[in-house]
Amino acid sequence: MNLFSTDTTPRQRRQALRAALNAPGIARMPGAFSPLVARSIQEAGFEGVYVSGAVIAADLALPDIGLTTLTEVAARSRQIARVTDLPTLVDADTGFGEPMSAARTISELEDAGVAGCHLEDQVNPKRCGHLDGKEVVATSTMVQRISAAVGARRDSEFVICARTDAAGVEGIDAAIERARAYAGAGADLIFTEALHTPEDFERFRTAVPDVPLLANMTEFGKTRLLSAGQLQDIGYNAVIYPVTTLRIAMGSVESALGDIAETGTQTGWVDRMQHRSRLYELLRYSEYNVFDQKLFTYTNPRKD
Repeated sequence: MNLFSTDTTPRQRRQALRAALNAPGIARMPGAFSPLVARSIQEAGFEGVYVSGAVIAADLALPDIGLTTLTEVAARSRQIARVTDLPTLVDADTGFGEPMSAARTISELEDAGVAGCHLEDQVNPKRCGHLDGKEVVATSTMVQRISAAVGARRDSEFVICARTDAAGVEGIDAAIERARAYAGAGADLIFTEALHTPEDFERFRTAVPDVPLLANMTEFGKTRLLSAGQLQDIGYNAVIYPVTTLRIAMGSVESALGDIAETGTQTGWVDRMQHRSRLYELLRYSEYNVFDQKLFTYTNPRKD
């Protein structure tokens, strides 16, 4: 087992993502806000890892309004992809600019070792997909983004997903037409943001039958939360839970800090913490010790 990277190559992970998108079951991809969370996602038995742009922004204490940079997203994505054999799908916002910027984004994320990314059709800078006031670019502009991304791709297995936010701006029929155009431009996967009901998902699946579809099950948004099984029955190929782990973590952090501030001790939270021994398991602490002892044994030169 490689302690400093994954046991699989980026191309193998990209092939795994494509296989998952074409498998009978649905690919479940929880969001990871850190490499350690990504390792937990793998150990829990999921099919992939998702890196949310909103989560990267939130972790930097920034709103999701296009303030993060390609450098920041690529760096965090590289850190996460490094520690898991699961394929990692990354939120690349609008491609961080116009079509040429989208092309560079693909190159940077390929170099980061991720399995794929999605580009969206919002205006640049974008805003959270579940907030009102979004604006989308013309279909032709998004087609240019996708075409530039596809043209920049060096590994044909790298998955390029097109996200459309048009359902909440122009209606579902417009989003369907956009999805067809984006697939025609070379998108491997379609992500329709902020659908509301199971019927919306069914309508989209029926209207766009020949390309894999991704569903976003984010909390506190416009979409009714559906189970992976329900989405699979509808015919969706992948589902992301983009902010779930961050919200769980921050909910516990805020509650615990409030208690500590009031009581002066963390003892009431010890049983709810991840134990040190479990953390060391995730970190593969003992394996690092074995590796180190095989290579280098420290002796105190003053000990005689």
